[in-house]
Order: sequence, then structure tokens, then C-alpha cells
Amino acid sequence: MAAQPLFSVPILAADKTSGTVVCTTPAPGVYILTFTSPPDNRLVTSFCQSIILALDILEFSYPHGVVITTSGIQKFFSNGLDLDHASNTAGFFPNSMFALFKRLLTYPMPTVALVNGHAFAGGFMLAMYHDYRIFNPSRGFLCLNELDLGVPLKPAMSSIFRQKLTPQVYKAMVLEAKRFGGKDALEGGIVDRLGGMEEVMKFVEERQLTQRSKTGVYGLLKAEMFRETLGYLEGHDRETKRDEENLKKDDERREAGQKRVAEWEKNANKAKL
Repeated sequence: MAAQPLFSVPILAADKTSGTVVCTTPAPGVYILTFTSPPDNRLVTSFCQSIILALDILEFSYPHGVVITTSGIQKFFSNGLDLDHASNTAGFFPNSMFALFKRLLTYPMPTVALVNGHAFAGGFMLAMYHDYRIFNPSRGFLCLNELDLGVPLKPAMSSIFRQKLTPQVYKAMVLEAKRFGGKDALEGGIVDRLGGMEEVMKFVEERQLTQRSKTGVYGLLKAEMFRETLGYLEGHDRETKRDEENLKKDDERREAGQKRVAEWEKNANKAKL
């Protein structure tokens, strides 16, 4: 059955369209959101806000069912944050990126990410905040590459992986920046199945996902399941303050440690005389 178009939300940047989020429905109660923001679907304010709006439209204007998200760019699901934009845009994390993550985490319908290409860093987080993930078996890697970039993970970025994955997979992901291809991602429980849209539709039917939100508690159940992560998403200012305090304490620790080492070297040199 051909997917029928429902609506389109523009992704705006600098007062001009830089992409779109297009909603189609291939079957009753099945909604596909295809986001396309060249070259690689970076998580900037306009991108996040457009997906949030599309999710709002589906929740408040259409019968509930299941939401599938995917990329209109073959090579990338999302290549993550634009670090300059994130660093220089006031309120980006609580009002855009974390707002999108929270929307997905507590969305009142099942969500499935069809990861058709690379999902790095924030793009990997975006996929992880969905309820289910179907991954291209022959193209793309899933990777948290903050170790290679020298960028620490904020609590809400890290906890979703800690809550959904085993400690062994989580360790390799964070402390080794391991790149997971399709086979490794499936074996590690990061994704639920390998395939494309055909496999997604079979998955939706097998799990009866279009029926799961009918009682009205689906989003509430997810919020309770992932209470820890939800707390980090909602407590960004609190966590930022804590991080600043920890950085200050680490600076003090380093200073004290350097003094101890200098004193030890001084005494060691005296002992040689």
C-alpha cells in the first residue's frame, strides 16, 4: 500500500527553509515522519523544534497509533550536534534538544526509529530515545564518539543508554567509542531488528503497536520506566550547576595533586645527595 501524505513541517534556518519533516501514512494508525535537513540532519534548534511540532500535530490532530521516524538522507540518520550552535544558542539543551528527547521518552504512542544510515553522538541519542529501533543491516554505524571528540556527556545524554543497555555494551560504547554495525548492534540489544521499512511494518504488526496507546497510559508507563532519565532531562539547570561544582573540585584536586608530586620529587632529589 502506497504511503499517503498527511502534512509537512518546514525546518527553518536564518529565515529560509533548510529542510522538511514530512508525515505519511502507509496504513491506518501508522505514521511515518521523514526528516530531511542536508547534509546530515544535525540536531540544531530548528530541526528539533520541527520534529516536536510534527509530534504535536499527530498527537492532537490524528487518531493515535504508532509513529515511525526515519531520515530522507540515505547516508545519515543524524550526525548529531552542531557543537558551535549548541554552545552559542541560549537554552538550546533544555528548550530544544532535551525537549525533543523528553517528548519521545514520554510520547503517548509507540515510537520506532528506522535508522537507515549513520547515527553518531546526539543522532544516536535521538534514536535511543525511541521505544524501538530498526537498523539498516548493510549501511551505517551507531557510535557515541564523545571520547574521540573530547566532549563529556551530560547526564541526560548518558543515562538513556545506561537504562536501556547492558553494562558491557554501555562500557564499550562510552569508554571505547565503539562503532556498532548492524550485526553487533543487534547482538548487543541496541536495536530490535535489522532491515528497512518492510521489516518495520512487519515489526509493527507483530507487536500490535497501533493498539498499545488505546488505554491512554502508554506515555505515563514510559515516564515511570525511565524516571531517572526523565529527571535529568527536566533538571538541566540543576545538573549544569552540579557539573560546574564538580569541575571546580577537580581543578582543586589537580592542584593539590601537583603539589604533592612536586614535594615528593623535591624530597626524592634530596635523598639522592
